[in-house]
Amino acid sequence: AGQVVESGGGLVQAGGSLKLSCTSSGLNFEHLVWGWFRQAPGKERERVALIVTGTVNTYYADFAKGRFTLSRDGTKNTLYLQMDSLKKENNAMYYCADKRLGPCFLQGTDYDYWGKGTQVTVST
Repeated sequence: AGQVVESGGGLVQAGGSLKLSCTSSGLNFEHLVWGWFRQAPGKERERVALIVTGTVNTYYADFAKGRFTLSRDGTKNTLYLQMDSLKKENNAMYYCADKRLGPCFLQGTDYDYWGKGTQVTVST
């Protein structure tokens, strides 16, 4: 069965960095968009950063611009999210989302496959 698996979360001090990884395997249809969402306790899920497969088109949430960077290793079928200058408000469960069908991709409901998440905790 296909799956999406995240890794790389953990505990870091404010101002520190983490690099999240996501691998997708065994999924149906061609890969269209890949990205990260997050959800903090008591809050709604929100988009962090997305990349359209086969292009250089990336989309970053305002809070992520300048501090978070998406990258992709095509040979390993892995997506990365480098997070620098982390703040306490970045505390959340981070989820990797994989889109294979349909034209829309900005909302979480547009995605077909999800990982179980990796927890990011920033201490002060």
